[in-house]
Amino acid sequence: MAEKISEEQVKIKRAYESPASDDGTRVLVDRLWPRGLKKTDAAIDHWAKELAPSTELRKWFAHDPVRWEEFRRRYSEEIREHRGEIDRLRDLARKGPLTLVYAAHDEVHNDAVVLRDILLTRR
Repeated sequence: MAEKISEEQVKIKRAYESPASDDGTRVLVDRLWPRGLKKTDAAIDHWAKELAPSTELRKWFAHDPVRWEEFRRRYSEEIREHRGEIDRLRDLARKGPLTLVYAAHDEVHNDAVVLRDILLTRR
């Protein structure tokens, strides 16, 4: 049985925040590169575009907190199609700190929050 991932092993961080030594492996989880951010400044180790919400879902959600619960449900359904990539992220988290990097202004209602919950709750 695989080791459970703890909350300390998976962090989320805005792409516009400076990288830190305790970030560990930094994975960008957005489909689009963060506007105005140089790749050299972002210190991204992996760009998991395929795990980002579909363009249709992203546009529908538009970071509207009223649509949050439905977004979580729909995004969780989309993620099921990418179990291999989810397993790779879990493996990275088991090896050391993992930081899911996102660009949204809203720190509570974004895809990285949902993805982190999935990594912590499912095996």
